[in-house]
Parts: sequence; C-alpha cells; structure tokens
Amino acid sequence: MDERERGGLPAGLGELFADGGVGRSLTVDLPPGDFLWPDPADTLRPTDRPAFWMSDEPVAADLWSALRAEHGRSGLWPVLLDESVQPWSAGHLVPDVPGEIDNYKPALFLAEVWEDWCAQAHPDQVAEELAPFGAECPGLAPAGRAMVPAEQVADWYAGVLAERGMPLGLAAVRRGADAMAVMGWQGALHHNEWTPPLAAVVRSWEERFGARVVAMGFNTLELSVAAPPATHEHALHVAAEHWAFCPDSIIQGPGDLHGYAEQITGVNAWSFWWD
Repeated sequence: MDERERGGLPAGLGELFADGGVGRSLTVDLPPGDFLWPDPADTLRPTDRPAFWMSDEPVAADLWSALRAEHGRSGLWPVLLDESVQPWSAGHLVPDVPGEIDNYKPALFLAEVWEDWCAQAHPDQVAEELAPFGAECPGLAPAGRAMVPAEQVADWYAGVLAERGMPLGLAAVRRGADAMAVMGWQGALHHNEWTPPLAAVVRSWEERFGARVVAMGFNTLELSVAAPPATHEHALHVAAEHWAFCPDSIIQGPGDLHGYAEQITGVNAWSFWWD
C-alpha cells in the first residue's frame, strides 16, 4: 500500500475517518490488506465507513511498534488480531462511535455489575469469591507507579504476542481503548451487551496504570501495563475491578480475588477472556 492520498495517508485509509483523514499522515509502509465492514444486519447503528483495516497476513512486532509511534500524526491505532477461535472476516462487527464511550463512568459501571451479580448470587458465594470486599464494591483502585514509559511496555508486549503469528488491524481512534468499540468488537457479549462501557474502563486503566490495547481476539483482550499494582493490597483492589470487567478471568482462573491478585502483582500484561 504505497500510494498516498490526501493528508498523507496510504490510499483508502482516509475512509476510516469521518472527515476523510484530512491533516493526517503515515510514513510507515503497510503490507497488503483490506477493509472490514460492519455487520449489515446491524440496523441500529448504520454507517457508510469500514470498521477497520486489516493485513492479509501475520505481521512482525516492529510494524506494530512503528505504527504505534506514529499514532499521534496518523490517528490510527494498531491492534494485533487473534484469529485462533474465529476469523475477523466472518463479520459480526458492530461498531460504536467514540462519543458513546463518553456516556459511561467506569466506577458506576463496575459498581453496577458488582451489585447486580451479588443480588442474584448466594451469600456464601459472594463471601467466598469476592473476599475481602463481599457485596460492597470497593470502587476504583489508586493509580500505579510506572517505572518505564507505557509505550515501551506496549512495544515489548507486542513483541511477545506477535510470536503467535497475528495479522494487524488499524482503527481510526484517538486512543487505543476506543478501538474496542470503533472496531465493532463484541468479545464480552455474554457478559455485557455493550462494548462502550468496557472501553470506558480501559480508558481509565490507560490513565491509572499505563495500560495500552495491544491485541484482541474473538473473545479476548490483551493489554500492556506500565504501572501494575506492586503490593498484594493494591492488587486486590485492582482484582476487584478485573472481576467486574471480566468475571471469567477470575472464576475460571484462580477462583477468588486473592489468588488472582497474586497473578497480577508486578506483572506488565493483563489478559482477559470471556466464555
């Protein structure tokens, strides 16, 4: 994709933007690829733009890093795309506009999920799985302390994940968290019908923990984390957020918040999987 169009973007990529990509530029050469379009069956959010661009073949980590470095000028966030469960070309993409994410407050959303589950669960189950907090959601955890720049950690994790052999997606977003909604990802559909509130939570993690969206799959999400919790107490608080965001990571993993907190203490990557 060598031909450049208005704004200095490779030919066609301007279609991803509402304004056609005016004023944006990209110097990185892209491999062969194509656009993926929203599910035509989605009549609630019709659009005349593709959801995102996707490479035809797996890419090396250095391409992800180069594109990440130019995000500020291109407006395109790179995402490694896991196709081990289902190819992205199968469709089922239901994009949302970034403005929809603005409608959600992370603390309120997580508390609502917590309270709804506790209202339906047996008290013994609540006490066991959600100790030490029980039925009362603890709210948002304090921010972590980054020892290295978030971009450096993101590049490292992209290198780890790229070894699996993943194609690359490009989404027209101001920040990586928004790619979850703009690309039409529905990986958490069985947990929460709407992606924007989940993207709002990841926005908050970007700010508090230096998290960056690196990869997505049919029902998975991979984040790099520059400022993870460093103590068990802090990790417990973060684990509570993760439970409300993706209960399967805890329930089908270590089984309780204490065990999960041990897994994420000082770790620079968060992996989520929804059943």
